[in-house]
Amino acid sequence: MQKKTVIAWALVVAMGGFLFGFDTAVISGAERAIQRYWDLNVFEHGLTVSIALIGTVIGSLLGSIPSDKYGRKNTLYMVAALYLLSSVGSALATDWYVFLIFRLMGGFGVGMSSVTAPVYISEISPANSRGRLVALFQLNVVLGILVSYLSNYLIGQTGEDAWRWMLGVQAFPSALFLGLITLVPESPRWLILHKGKDAAALEVLKRINPANYKQELQAIKESHIPLEKDEKEPTLFSSKYRTPIMLAVLFAVFNQVSGINAIIYYSPRIFEMAGLGTQSSLLSTVGIGIVNFTFTLLAIGFIDKIGRKTLMLIGSVGLIVSLGLVSRTFFANDFSGYAITVYLMAYIAFFAFSQGAVIWVFISEIFPNEVRAKGQTLGSSTHWIMAAAIAFSFPYLSEIAGGGNTFLFFSVMMIIQLVFVWRVMPETKGKSLEKIEASMVLH
Repeated sequence: MQKKTVIAWALVVAMGGFLFGFDTAVISGAERAIQRYWDLNVFEHGLTVSIALIGTVIGSLLGSIPSDKYGRKNTLYMVAALYLLSSVGSALATDWYVFLIFRLMGGFGVGMSSVTAPVYISEISPANSRGRLVALFQLNVVLGILVSYLSNYLIGQTGEDAWRWMLGVQAFPSALFLGLITLVPESPRWLILHKGKDAAALEVLKRINPANYKQELQAIKESHIPLEKDEKEPTLFSSKYRTPIMLAVLFAVFNQVSGINAIIYYSPRIFEMAGLGTQSSLLSTVGIGIVNFTFTLLAIGFIDKIGRKTLMLIGSVGLIVSLGLVSRTFFANDFSGYAITVYLMAYIAFFAFSQGAVIWVFISEIFPNEVRAKGQTLGSSTHWIMAAAIAFSFPYLSEIAGGGNTFLFFSVMMIIQLVFVWRVMPETKGKSLEKIEASMVLH
């Protein structure tokens, strides 16, 4: 394997994850200033915060269409352009409806990125390093979140219009991403299965694995049964794909009912609910971003060694305990000291080490070559529909039910996740995509 070449390609594509994370989390530092600027009521405020997630749902639902039709690389160009337009337009908007449109465009970029980038990286990665290479996408997501928190903290001290700069600085990495995509090749599996360009695919495979590239080409071709003359393209919702469909949907649901996006979007507000001042809340949020990044990086070192399932078992137990402690703190109304900050950081650490690192790897692995982008779309759109619902409802739920009941609900959901991982989730480490396909698909 030309290790440095493949890593370089993966890092470029993973920049889509950096922009995904930045765009997702940047609103947390700007949401209150935006609420004041346009004098938004509770509904309008909730819509403003969650509009990007609504765009993300749409982008993830439609992401497989350009990915399959025009290629993984061309879709990534679209993603970069959407991020660039969204960041500039959101920063300059003086009309609330125009602002919503540009934030919606950013959401389209996030949704398409969450479908295309993990699929691309999984399709260029050798089996023994696929976990950590695909996990680079998630590492960049949390790096984007961390940088947005740090950026918000620093820019937040510059004045009343700081929120515009918070949103606008994303234009710089977006432009860089747009330029760097020119350096990566098209996915060899897409070239073979969607365009029949075996010669072009062989050149890419040769650069990835000079020793066995011809055998890999043959294995990819053998995994795909050519269609008969009047036969239609395979649809995802066929009975033979029911196992990967079930795994992808449940995995995505559990990812969000852990409460992760409620904390990512509203962490300054949660800390203020616990009695911290505004600047202390923003600084504590930076701490959460650092923990998130650190434990995602740690997980990358283990994901191909001890496997996806083991990480999930460890993480599920830690999430149950840490969420339970946050819930107890709210029930006891004891916010003296920094206990809740410690509990939330422990929660983030266990999430990053398990669900955060595993989700995009696992979903990108379990679907067969011919429906991989469609399967990634299903998992990604399920994830984002749940994320939008939780981000939209969290302020209302926390006000009506209270912090104690809200975090108790998240903890109970993680108990159910633990049972799912223990009894249902298969291990995929070290297996080629074609071998995973053979074990998942009913013939």
